[in-house]
Parts: sequence; structure tokens; C-alpha cells
Amino acid sequence: MNLPSDPVMLLSYVNTKLRDDYASLDELCSSLGADKDEILAKLAQVNYTYDEELNKFV
Repeated sequence: MNLPSDPVMLLSYVNTKLRDDYASLDELCSSLGADKDEILAKLAQVNYTYDEELNKFV
């Protein structure tokens, strides 16, 4: 699956998927075949980090 390349669009997409479909970022990455480190790095570019307790990027 191709994830959005724009960090802001990626943020919206990932947070929506986490809210609606996945219990964790690991589960999302496993299901979609996405690279967790790549998502973390791309969203860090726009100053977002993953909060495990909230299950979203903040």
C-alpha cells in the first residue's frame, strides 16, 4: 500500500486509521506492510511523535 508522501497528509491518514481500525502503530504497519521507522521519521519532520497511550501522533 502506498502511504501519502506529504507529511501532513500522512499524519491525517495514519491518525484516522489508528482511530478507526488499529489498536497500535505496530498493528497498522504490519497490516499495511508499512515501514514504522519511515512513518516515525516523516512525521518527526513536522514535529509529531507517536503516543502509545493515546494511540495517535501528537
